[in-house]
Amino acid sequence: MNSSLWSAGHTTHLKIVAVSLVASIVVVVIGINARLDSGAAGVEKSQIVVKAGKAKTFTESGGATIR
Repeated sequence: MNSSLWSAGHTTHLKIVAVSLVASIVVVVIGINARLDSGAAGVEKSQIVVKAGKAKTFTESGGATIR
């Protein structure tokens, strides 16, 4: 048995491609079936929205001026 991928046989390469294809299909199927609107992710549809007021500008920090 050879542990190098460069000198591996054609059947070994075919097995690697087949396993990676099956794994990628499983990941895609799980990703498609994941639903964010079911409430499992902690998202509620009746959340309270708080709007921001006017912006305030502070020109004095209240501390001593260092020169």
